[in-house]
Amino acid sequence: MTDSFADLPEGPRICYREDGPADGVPLVLIAGLGLDLTSWPRPMIEGFTGRGFRVITFDNRDAGRSDRVKAPNPGKLRQLLAKPLPGAYDLGDMAADTVGLLDHLGIEQAHLAGMSMGGMIAQTVAARNPGRVLSLTSIFSTTGHRKVGQPARSTLLRMARRPAQTVEESVAGHLAMMGHLGSSRFPLDKDVETAWATGLWDRAGGRRARSGIARQIGAIQASGDRTAELGRVTCPTIVVHGDSDRMVHHTGGRATAKAVNGACYVEIPGMGHHIAPDLVDRLVELTAGLALDPAGESR
Repeated sequence: MTDSFADLPEGPRICYREDGPADGVPLVLIAGLGLDLTSWPRPMIEGFTGRGFRVITFDNRDAGRSDRVKAPNPGKLRQLLAKPLPGAYDLGDMAADTVGLLDHLGIEQAHLAGMSMGGMIAQTVAARNPGRVLSLTSIFSTTGHRKVGQPARSTLLRMARRPAQTVEESVAGHLAMMGHLGSSRFPLDKDVETAWATGLWDRAGGRRARSGIARQIGAIQASGDRTAELGRVTCPTIVVHGDSDRMVHHTGGRATAKAVNGACYVEIPGMGHHIAPDLVDRLVELTAGLALDPAGESR
């Protein structure tokens, strides 16, 4: 689990890791808002490598150990009004980072799986670079249409709270948010979540760890409604969502599946906005099933 770095010719310096056989079929996992590459559960990565995949995880720009963009953060009012700052980067730029990483690694084609904002990035890569994507798994994500996939008011209020100033505050805040976003049917592992939040604080530079979230929100808002663009996705696609998601309402998942021609939609009862331990095997099976047998029953 060694961090490596790619200096993208037309973008930021991106931190990434590789797991599994070097000659395995590439599977790129794209993390969500404010998350780093360690947000993908280790058992999930091992589930993929055990099936022979070469798994690539990376920190998006403005997260983890990847470069922070030298631009001001949009204020709270701009975020509430969905008015990103002029010149803000968007999901297209983040998708270009993903393609740039593939180029750096000499990978012509790969399977993509993304969660939340990472699902939006994966969707954008698939729509704009169809020849590079073998399959797409979009997990609790949305289209950008203002009438679907919106967070609950209770979630927005939690997101508006003051950023953590210490590791203790960061861990407590993460556990509280995961308790809100998770579900009783698929409970979180408190020890695992505590270790992850502590590790993120240390790995990403303390208070700097969450410094790019507002700009990432701006990227989502700057991209607007991507429904029409999703109609250009041609690879086998599966859309997975939970009916108890307070961050991205399940209408976002349904709209995504409707927008992508031939996409399969899987709605998991009781699943929230969190990859809980009891969901790992199901998500591995769905993603690997699509990748290994795109024309079979997995679709």
